[in-house]
Amino acid sequence: MKRQLNLRIPGSGAGRRAGAALALTALTLPLTVAFGSTAQAATASSCTASRGPYQKQAEKFLGLPVDGRQSASDCRAIRAFQTSHGITPNIGYAGPVTWGVMSLVAQQKAAGNNPNKARKCPTTKGRIACVDLTRQLSWIQNGSKLVFGPVPIRSGRDGYETRTGAKKIYWRHLHHVSTLYHVAMPYSQFFDGGQAFHSISGSVWSAPGSHGCVNMRTNDAKKYWSLLKNGDDVYVYGRKSGT
Repeated sequence: MKRQLNLRIPGSGAGRRAGAALALTALTLPLTVAFGSTAQAATASSCTASRGPYQKQAEKFLGLPVDGRQSASDCRAIRAFQTSHGITPNIGYAGPVTWGVMSLVAQQKAAGNNPNKARKCPTTKGRIACVDLTRQLSWIQNGSKLVFGPVPIRSGRDGYETRTGAKKIYWRHLHHVSTLYHVAMPYSQFFDGGQAFHSISGSVWSAPGSHGCVNMRTNDAKKYWSLLKNGDDVYVYGRKSGT
């Protein structure tokens, strides 16, 4: 989110955050991401021969032979993952940022079709949009029924954390534009001051995070727009890594 003034209501905007899913270990829909020609896109940068501190972990995550040695094929696979998830530099080095994203993806994948298994999001009020900052996930439930999701999100960075607690959607603006940061925020649904659900054009897995808003992929934000309305409950819990 980006905090800003608006003639009607404070707005918000996008920042960055890490996390994602590789084709070899693709998350079940709607977390699945179509990577397309990521390998071709990655060719714009060089591929390192250096072995990263998380080489073995990256190899295991990507389904590669786990030997702890950087090979050309290892580098290409790691670089494709980095390119797909907005990690820079995307040179195939298995460093802490890349491994942090992979670890987050593993948590997102483990959520499967039961993201509220721990019952941390209250679902006794009817329809509610849940936001788990720890796993960087959001979904919509109606009682015990999963209506949509879970989908990956990008919440506030350090110093601009997405505020936790029970909230309600109180203003929606389909074509919102931040007057402070001058960025488009399509499908904005505000639930706490200037903090809102909205789509972004970049990767929801890119670091370090938003300015407080819950950033979403376009199709996910569009679906939220169709399912939610003013007065619907939102519950935010957990803590994003690094905040």
